[in-house]
Amino acid sequence: MKRILVIKLGALGDFVLAFAPFAAIRAHHPHDHITLLTTAPFVGLATASPWFDAVAIDARPSWWDLPALARLRGILRGQGFIYDLQTSGRSSRYFHLTVGTGGPARPGWSGIAVGASHPDSDPARDRLHTRTRQTGQLARAGIAVVPDPDLAWLARAESPLPGSDRIALLVPGAAMHRPGKRWPVARFAALAAVLAEGGLQPVVVGGAPDADAAAAIAAHCPGAIDLTGRTSLLQLGALAARAEVAIGNDTGPMHLAAAMGCRSIVLFGPESDPALTAPIGRTPGQVSVVRVPDLAGLPVDRVAALLA
Repeated sequence: MKRILVIKLGALGDFVLAFAPFAAIRAHHPHDHITLLTTAPFVGLATASPWFDAVAIDARPSWWDLPALARLRGILRGQGFIYDLQTSGRSSRYFHLTVGTGGPARPGWSGIAVGASHPDSDPARDRLHTRTRQTGQLARAGIAVVPDPDLAWLARAESPLPGSDRIALLVPGAAMHRPGKRWPVARFAALAAVLAEGGLQPVVVGGAPDADAAAAIAAHCPGAIDLTGRTSLLQLGALAARAEVAIGNDTGPMHLAAAMGCRSIVLFGPESDPALTAPIGRTPGQVSVVRVPDLAGLPVDRVAALLA
């Protein structure tokens, strides 16, 4: 049995886009021991998945924290092969932590680190969508097929909203330091009223920092349900699996909704490129991308028209 390590640290959207590579690695190593090295927010989701035998937390220690780096090095040097799906400057530096005298040989490495045994050397990689880029990376490591993953295990997770109501997810949040990625909350509130009039139950999801946006939406549409900061990623996946539609900014929960097969309308401003990072659905036409020069100018009726 070979020991395999997969590195994927986040954020949520990037983590969800790695579901297919995760599943492909598992299929390629059906009898090997696979550990995921990730950050704390994704431990529950990764542990519940069928892809990993163990999950290790990377606390991203400073390069001067020698005891923490020694623990990290122990994880890295205990592997036979490492798939670096993060392919960042930080994760590439981890390649150098695998060097040592005595003990196990340096593991094989798939990634962009200089000296990797299976380098992703595509000169166009930074111009490719994340899924396409990772598919090419795995092909260079001997994994030729990266199909859509089976997410039935996630759909079966406990839903935070029991019942049979027809629901629509609203995702008004995005990275706090990137306000240009946010459609105005007033537009989400107006859209919630449109959804309610059409017989759908608006459900606002996101992190705890999105609670103010959820309150503003509920003030305009009293029937809206606020679940911001109240769902685990497992629960959010189960909720998306039963939702009829999800509408939101370019942010992690929209990637999860799309992965679960939910009809998804994703709003992009100028700060990110859907050609590189758009959520991936499971069927043609499932995901609609609306990209405008300024989200503040995007009218409600243009988004509502996509609900038909």
